[in-house]
Amino acid sequence: MIAPEGKIILIPLLLLVLVGTGIYTYYPSEVLKWINLMVALLILFSLYFFRDPQRIPPNNDGFISPGDGKIVQIIDVEDTDIGKAKQISIFLSVFNVHSQRVPISGKVISKAYNPGKFLAAFNHKASLDNEQAVVMFETESGKRYKIKQIAGLIARRILNYMEPELLVERGQRLGFIRFGSRVDIIVPEDFQIDVSLGDVVEGNLSIIGHFYEN
Repeated sequence: MIAPEGKIILIPLLLLVLVGTGIYTYYPSEVLKWINLMVALLILFSLYFFRDPQRIPPNNDGFISPGDGKIVQIIDVEDTDIGKAKQISIFLSVFNVHSQRVPISGKVISKAYNPGKFLAAFNHKASLDNEQAVVMFETESGKRYKIKQIAGLIARRILNYMEPELLVERGQRLGFIRFGSRVDIIVPEDFQIDVSLGDVVEGNLSIIGHFYEN
């Protein structure tokens, strides 16, 4: 299945290759031939990049990964809203699925968009300096956490579908980042983390950890 966010890129490319093929039929040339080939390769890459597999979350109460990628950082942080917290960072290369999902059911508390730089997403400074959309959620049991969608060196478009007071379900579509990027998870310090540095996770499938219930 192709993510709807890819239509804005795929449709113009398809029209371009159709027009180019039509022109080549009547006015064949080596230049036009190579242009058509390059556009066709871009279409193939876009079809791969904008794939959006329909995954069913595991039947448990785990905090699922909001996106595909590699765990590149797990650190202690001080968050202005959550207090003492842990940050789990996922790096998404251009070869990963770039759709993000809600990790656990609850309510959207706030949403903020922070303009910034476009450092390479694997650079840990990207968590602070890069353009990003930050959403804070509250679970049904009152636990708060944040998801940061962070732009990268190539990614210049963050799409986020969350709004304050919205009730969300585990696995619901959260947003999409076009091309290489990063997703940070901010959770309370007593959150049980079940992943390690270097782990490869799949959005809507892999379990990041669990909230401790009082």
